[in-house]
Amino acid sequence: MSDLVKTENVDGVLVITINRPEARNAINYETAVAMAEVFERMDEDSSVALGILTGAGGTFSSGMDLKAFAATGQRPLVGRRGFGGLCEKGPRKPLIAAVEGYALAGGCELALACDMIVAASNANFGLPETKRGLVPSSGGMLRLPQRIPYHIAVEVILTGEMFPAERAHHFGLVNRLVEPGKALEGALELARIIAANGPLAVQTAKEIIQESRDWRQADMFDLQRPRSSPIFESADAKEGARAFAEKRKPVWTGK
Repeated sequence: MSDLVKTENVDGVLVITINRPEARNAINYETAVAMAEVFERMDEDSSVALGILTGAGGTFSSGMDLKAFAATGQRPLVGRRGFGGLCEKGPRKPLIAAVEGYALAGGCELALACDMIVAASNANFGLPETKRGLVPSSGGMLRLPQRIPYHIAVEVILTGEMFPAERAHHFGLVNRLVEPGKALEGALELARIIAANGPLAVQTAKEIIQESRDWRQADMFDLQRPRSSPIFESADAKEGARAFAEKRKPVWTGK
């Protein structure tokens, strides 16, 4: 395991920490590769229900490591997974961003690539690429207008100005706003609720939510049916019903 990315399994929640505080958790190629490997292992590990992505040293990520890029010319892109091993292809299991400090440029795009965001009230998001003659091409222009009102997203992208967490929460980008220093704690609180649910159901629900954005209204139930029907026939579905009837916690097997 690379020291660039730390992991810890906390009650079935994999806490993934970008560990480059001296560089404000900027992503170089080696870090991106390490992150991609972690996400792949997370999907394969039956002891993990979902993950939390955060950064060491009180900040989330300042984006691409420009010093490393200037020295090597190598962008931190990993195959089909894209920037940070995440932005173009995420894990099957849910992923929560726990944001302290700054989530800027590619760091903001990493947060956008997560399924949920918990942020400290004094955190800041931002896509400052236009200030440098660039564009946020790792999902910023694609995802942000889907998450918040169009005109606000355009303002954030075209001005390149900071987008404070409190404003992001107001427009629905941030799920939960917490006190400074409590982002990971808040993300774990949310993650534990999800981890207590049926793992097959959670993963299938995420898959359908993501894929159905492209479905025509006339086709949506026909496309959903082959994905959702096996859930109702699963051992976990039967266990969930029995546990409800017996007034106990279910024991999931993921089958």
